[in-house]
Amino acid sequence: MKLYAIGDLHLSFGVEKRMDVFDGWGDYEIKIEENWRNEIKEEDMVVLVGDISWGMSLEESLKDFEFVNSLPGEKLILKGNHDYWWSSAKKIKKFWKEHGLNTLELLHNNAFLFGDIAICGSRGWVLSAENENDLKLLRREVMRLEASILAGIKLNAKEIVVFLHYPPLSNNQHQELILDVLHKYKDIVKMCYYGHLHGKSIDLAFAGVHDGIGFELVSADGLNFVPRLVGVIHSAV
Repeated sequence: MKLYAIGDLHLSFGVEKRMDVFDGWGDYEIKIEENWRNEIKEEDMVVLVGDISWGMSLEESLKDFEFVNSLPGEKLILKGNHDYWWSSAKKIKKFWKEHGLNTLELLHNNAFLFGDIAICGSRGWVLSAENENDLKLLRREVMRLEASILAGIKLNAKEIVVFLHYPPLSNNQHQELILDVLHKYKDIVKMCYYGHLHGKSIDLAFAGVHDGIGFELVSADGLNFVPRLVGVIHSAV
C-alpha cells in the first residue's frame, strides 16, 4: 500500500471555468487521469490538499467528485480556498453517500491511520494574515490543525504527516501561528505537504527542513500533475 498527495486539481466538469487558459494546464484532466492510473492502485490512499472543484455547490461539483471517485485508491479531501461547494461535514458525507461516492473521505478535524503514520491536516490560512477577519479565520484554522494532530496522536502512530492547503511558509514569509502548532509537536510531526501555489508562485515554495520538519509543495502543476509518493506500507514476508 502506498500513500500519495496532490492538490489543486481545479476540476470543472460541471461548470464553465477551465484551467487550460493558463500556461502549463493544457489537457490537465487527461494528464491527471493518466498519471494517476499509472501510479496509483486500488489499495493505495491519496490525500487531496484542497481546491478540488470549481463548482459553487455540491450539485455543481458532482461530476468532479464522480471523476475523482472513479480513480483508483481511497481519497482524503481537505478544504481549499476555492472549494466553494464545501458545506458541513454531515451534508457533504450525506451527499457523497447518496451518489455512491464511496472512495471519498473528509480530512477535517480528524485523522486517519496509514500503517504507522497518522494523516492529519487543515486548510491553513494566508501567510500575511493582518486584518481582523484574516486573523479570525487563521485562529480557527490553528485550532482545527491542532485538533487534527491531537486526533492523530490518539491513533498511537509512530509519526504524523500533516497536509495543508495554504503554505505555512515560503522562501520569503512565515505563518508563525501555523508553524507554532507544527513545531509544538515536532517530536512526532515529521513532514508537511501543502498546495495553493501555481505558476510563477511555485518559485516561492519552500522545500526543505525547517526546525526539524520537512516541507514540500504538492499542487498539481507544481508536480507536473503526477501524484507525489509520501509513504509505503511494506507487506510482511
